[in-house]
Amino acid sequence: MQSPLVSFYSGEGRDRAGRMIQEIWAWDFEQLESVHDFIQWLFPLPEKSAFNPNAPTVDADVIAAFQTNPHLRQNLLHSFTVMLLFYGLQREQQNGAIAIHRAANYPQRKSEWVQPFNHNFLRITRILKCLRLFGLRTEAEAFYACLHSIYQENSQQIGHETFQYWMKAVQVKA
Repeated sequence: MQSPLVSFYSGEGRDRAGRMIQEIWAWDFEQLESVHDFIQWLFPLPEKSAFNPNAPTVDADVIAAFQTNPHLRQNLLHSFTVMLLFYGLQREQQNGAIAIHRAANYPQRKSEWVQPFNHNFLRITRILKCLRLFGLRTEAEAFYACLHSIYQENSQQIGHETFQYWMKAVQVKA
C-alpha cells in the first residue's frame, strides 16, 4: 500500500482536507498565509506537528521514495518554488549551481513575514529540514544562504533564536 504522502506528492492522492497538491500550488499569497494545515503536507517531517496533530509524518520508506523517485523530488521542488515566491524569493540554476535570490517583489513580500515572532519562521525551519531529509541538500543550503543574508539585514525582526533553528535545520556550523 502506498503512503498517503507519496500518493499526494504523486498527484494522485488528497490531503486530509481533500485537497490535491496541484490545488495548493495554485493558491494565491493570501491562502498560503491564512491556511495553516497544508505546510505539513508540502514539507513533511518524521516528527509530529505541534500545530497540526492530523498532519502526516514520514518514515524510512517515504524518505527512500523521495530520495529515489525523480518525479517526487521534482514535485517537492515545485512546492519549494511556490513557497519561495510567497516569501519574495526565487530559485536560479546556472552552470549546475543553485542559488536563491530576492525577487523583484521581495520588498512587498518581506512585510508579510520578516517581523518578530512570525509563524513563517517555523514554516521555513520545516522547509529547510524537509529539503535536507529528502535529498535536496543543495537547495536547502542555497535557501539558508539567502536567509542568512536577510537575517544580517533584519536581525531584530527575525531574532537570534530563530536564526539558530535555521542553522541547525541545515546543520551549518556557526
